[in-house]
Order: sequence, then structure tokens, then C-alpha cells
Amino acid sequence: MTPRALRIGNASGFYGDRFDAMREMLTGGGLDVLTGDYLAELTMLILGRDRLKDPAAGYARTFLRQLEECLGLAHERGVRIVTNAGGLNPAGLADAVRELADRLGVPVRVAHVEGDDLRAHLPRALGSARAGGIPRDSLAAHAYLGGFGIAACLREGADVVVTGRVTDAALVTGPAAAHFGWAPEDHDRLAGAVVAGHLLECGAQATGGNYAFAAEHPLDRLRRPGFPLAELHEDGSCVLTKHPGTGGFVDVGTVTAQLLYETGGARYAGPDVTARLDTVRLSQDGPDRVRVEGVRGEAPPPTLKVGLNRLGGFRNEVTFVLTGLDIEYKAELVRLQMEDALGAAEARPAEVRWDLVRTDRPDAGTQETASALLRLVVRDPVEEAVGRALSGAAVELALAGYPGFHVLAPPGKGAPYGVFEAAYVPQDAVDHVAVLHDGRRVTVPPAQDTRALEDVPEPPLPDPLPGGPVRRAPLGLVAGARSGDKGGDANVGVWTRSEDGWRWLAHELTADRFRQLVPESRALPVTRHVLPGLRALNFVVEGILGEGVAARHRFDPQAKALGEWLRTRHLDIPEALL
Repeated sequence: MTPRALRIGNASGFYGDRFDAMREMLTGGGLDVLTGDYLAELTMLILGRDRLKDPAAGYARTFLRQLEECLGLAHERGVRIVTNAGGLNPAGLADAVRELADRLGVPVRVAHVEGDDLRAHLPRALGSARAGGIPRDSLAAHAYLGGFGIAACLREGADVVVTGRVTDAALVTGPAAAHFGWAPEDHDRLAGAVVAGHLLECGAQATGGNYAFAAEHPLDRLRRPGFPLAELHEDGSCVLTKHPGTGGFVDVGTVTAQLLYETGGARYAGPDVTARLDTVRLSQDGPDRVRVEGVRGEAPPPTLKVGLNRLGGFRNEVTFVLTGLDIEYKAELVRLQMEDALGAAEARPAEVRWDLVRTDRPDAGTQETASALLRLVVRDPVEEAVGRALSGAAVELALAGYPGFHVLAPPGKGAPYGVFEAAYVPQDAVDHVAVLHDGRRVTVPPAQDTRALEDVPEPPLPDPLPGGPVRRAPLGLVAGARSGDKGGDANVGVWTRSEDGWRWLAHELTADRFRQLVPESRALPVTRHVLPGLRALNFVVEGILGEGVAARHRFDPQAKALGEWLRTRHLDIPEALL
């Protein structure tokens, strides 16, 4: 007998997401499992700093406050909760959930997964971070675990499962493997669950949030998008949807956008399975319902990704407001004055970066729209070099600088910034353990069947559109985009909603054309991945984010709007598409 479909919802896409989402998902309709994703590269650094101050900290405290309102509700409705809110201290959060349940009088069984924390287990002698060693100065060094530890906890009756650093999709592969009885060799089924997990992990991004074509819909529709859920089937296929009556919408476009988010090529690798994104088929299955099927899977890589977070040094910044005429002259003057002052300082910052943002307009109707912003960012391993040296130099220009001198805010003390790096370790180097609700410890074996990750050769392109009249217009009139970060790299997924649009895009938007449209990428490696089944291209730009989001290397440090900028760039577009 085929098991019934598993209804899995999501109530958090990041640490700080909508607080009421847990209650909304529990009261809005039927669910079997409710997941919450609280971790990101930046979050691990934040939790690492928290734990330096308090060894009992290191987990997402918001989750506990949400659970205080909703634990009884979840128990009454028979909904199991699976979350990575444990962060750096899953055992500590599991204990806190038990204490909360006792205080509320709710009889729930709490389990947790551990083994991702590698700081204490791999010595510096193993080599550099990128070769697999874990530097001792890392605030956090965590392997991305798969879903079978979660599955073990659920199979033994846990009502709440807390993890540390697992892959985002593991929050879905774990419950699915437990519900359907999947084994590690069920690659196609697991790959389908990975895709479902990736679609759910960012919450309302799958239901119209951050959507490229949002302006085509009434404002009220996107005022408060509902959170997504997946009806997952035994064969790995699913229907992505949301609770009836909630805001937002689910269509092939919103699902395509989320599928491209923070991915790379056709092979989407994880600890349980490598999902082939070039096999995904999407179809509208009714209002606010998208069927996701056909996903093929391959054996996972022999290594696990490890996220390393460390303090990179200290940074400070000041933004000068340049108003009116002669903007370029004013910018050059303040640069010279600040460079003279910083150069004369005993400890000049190791990195000094200037960015002029021309937000000014001619004959402006307001002072704000007559002003440009000149941003100065300094970084140094020593806090004093970015504190007093910068603030003193900037303040002393108040009466001796360009006409109209003022700043958005006076510079303060230097603030520490973090650096994210990725390392890789063999799967069997990690002790993946499910700690059951009764205290028993179950070792989760590493994947036995593995396959080294290889790029997929570029598939044949569709026939180009026949020649015809063209018009200079923004790319976004015919293509959507979604972008995001992975360490210091960014990805930009671009797709079209018509076959003719795809025939044009596939030939027009090459890696070289991308570099022309995004000048920051011209000196960087840019890789184009072709996904014909989604009518999409995915570009990976290496190094555009410097040392990662916590280092705040650029104006948009997580590249969240890089795709929207790309959509504003003008190309010669066939008039038949406009």
C-alpha cells in the first residue's frame, strides 16, 4: 500500500523572519510536519559571537518564543516540528524545549541531531582551511549534515527535532525518509525531496515574495504572502502550494525563481544525494498549486561541505553627502583630504575603499534628490586603525571640506566583521548522531555510495529566433531574475516565461554579455549554466562578494538585488517579444 502524501510546511526562512508564521501555519490548514530554517552563513557567525559571551547560548532564541505560543497547538493537531534553530548548540536548545514543555504541561518528546560541529575534532595539522583543516581561530566550523539523523529521531517517535548545521533541504529529506521508509540508495526519491526542501526553505519567496514580476499583481495580494507547504509523494514528486486564504500566490514563475535561488549548475549536491536540476518538470496544477516532478538523483559526493566562520578584523564607514553642482570635484576633494589624513595616521587602515553613488538629479525638487552619496569603508586587523583614525579625520573636515559638507552619521568605533569560507572533509570524518528523546544515541552512517561531482556538459540550445526588428529595452521586460550569495560568490538565475523568449535569451545572454552588463564581474570568473527545462540560465560570479556577507564588501553584500539590476540593463530585444 502506497503511503499517503506527506504535508510539510515552512514557518521560517531566516533568523528574524515573520514571528507569527508558526501560528499561521498551524492554524491555516492541515500539516504533518512544520519546518523552520533559521541558519545562514551570517547567522552562524552571529551565534558564534553569542556563544563567546555565554557558553549556554548559540541557538536561535526566537524559536523558543514562537514555541511558547504554539507548542500546545502543534501537539493538539499532531504536527511534528523539525528545525535547525539549534545552531551551534542543538543540545542546549533541545533541553530548553523540554523545560518549556514541562512548564506548559505539554507532553512532547524532544530529540536532537549532533556531529556537525568540527572545531574540537579536526586538528590544525590537517592543513589549510581550503584543503580540509579547521583553523583554531574559527568561531564556527560546521559540516552540512543530511536528513537521516532527523529521520532516525522521527522514526523513534520524536515530536520535536532540533538540529545544528544541516543542509536546508535536510529539514524535508529527513521527515520524508522517515515517513516513506526511504533508504540512502533511493536517489531519485531523495532528489525530489531535496527540490521540495529547497523550494520551502526560504519561506514566502516561493509564494510571491521578492518576485521579479510582482508589479503585475495587485499590491494587496503581496501585502502579506502566506508561507509555503509541499504535498510530498512517495515517488519524490510534490505539489507546492499554500494554505487557502493566505496572501501571495504560487505559480510556475514563483517556483522557478526559488528553484534558481542560490544554486549553481545542473547538479545540486548535498550529503544525501545530488539532485539533477536539469530534470525538474514544473506544471500548473490549479490555482496556487504547482506540480514538481521528474527529478532524478545521483549518489552524493564523497565529501561534506564545512562552513568556517572567523573574525576577519574590524571595519568602519562614513558616508559623505555631496549636494548640488560639481559632484565629481567635491568627491575628489574629500578623497584627497581623507587620504592625506589617513596617510599621516600612525596606523593607516589596511584597506581603504571609496564608492560614489550618483543619486543626484539635475534641477531637483528636493535636497535629497539633489544629493549624491560618497561612501568610505575601511578595514584592518587592528580595531584602533579603523576607529579613532577614521572618525578624527572625517570630523576635522567639518569646516574645511567641500561646500555643503555633512555626513549621514558620524563614524563611531570600529566594528568586528566576519569571514566565511568553505572547506570539505570526507563523509566518514564526521560523527553524525541522532540523540533520541529517551537519551539513546544512534550513529548515522555516512553515505556508502558516492560519486565525485562533475559539471554537466552544456545541453543543445534551442534554435534562435528568426531575424526581425529589435528595440533597445530593459532585459526585465522579457526575463525574470533572482540572485543570492554563497560565501564570496553570487549566483544570478535568469528565466523567461515563453518558449520564444527562451530561444532569444539562450543565445543572447552569454557569459561575455553578462560581464558587459555587470561591470563588476568583468575581471572575475563567470560561469553560465543552461537549464532548458526551466527556460533558465544560471550565472555564478566568483569573488564578487569578497570575503562574504559579514565582511560587507559591496553595497549589496548578499547580492540580493544583483538580478534586479541586471534586469534594468538595456539590450536589443526582438519587438516580437515586447
